[in-house]
Amino acid sequence: MSRIGRLPIEIPKGVDVTLEGHTITVKGPRGQLAYTWPERIEVRRENGTLVVDRPTDASRDRAFHGLVQRLISNMVIGVTTGFQKKLEIHGREFRAEMQGKTLVMQLGFSHEVRFDPPEGVTIETPKTASQEITPIVVEGHDKQAVGQVAAEIRRLKPPEPYKGKGIRYTDEHVRRKVGKKTI
Repeated sequence: MSRIGRLPIEIPKGVDVTLEGHTITVKGPRGQLAYTWPERIEVRRENGTLVVDRPTDASRDRAFHGLVQRLISNMVIGVTTGFQKKLEIHGREFRAEMQGKTLVMQLGFSHEVRFDPPEGVTIETPKTASQEITPIVVEGHDKQAVGQVAAEIRRLKPPEPYKGKGIRYTDEHVRRKVGKKTI
């Protein structure tokens, strides 16, 4: 059996889980999420937990077994605590600030770049003492949406390899190149 797929999913207090056919709806303090899983996979409720089973050991069933368990687990975590991605803008001339719900960035282009997050995702730009690094925090209850928004922001100005300027994840390491050498 799949090591991930066989793990039971604990349902914490304050979370309402509804199973209807092959659709699960999870409601919690941070919002509501729904997911429809493949028909061959079975999800059932047992003693305050959710259990995911597969019918056979076929390759496709094994693949969906762990996937469905992890997606439902992420839904439960999302409606209780939520997810967060942290980015940094490196470079003295690059800046970002919030204007209402819109993220406004100066990234070295002739115009400012505006980014409106989708529903359910919030963006913050906490102030720091450093003028070289500007942090950006992306939060929400849907893990996929938070990751997608963070990736779209990073894509606006990816870090360049010579000075490391640009937008990167907080824990990302940028491989640097040497540059020109004089003889």
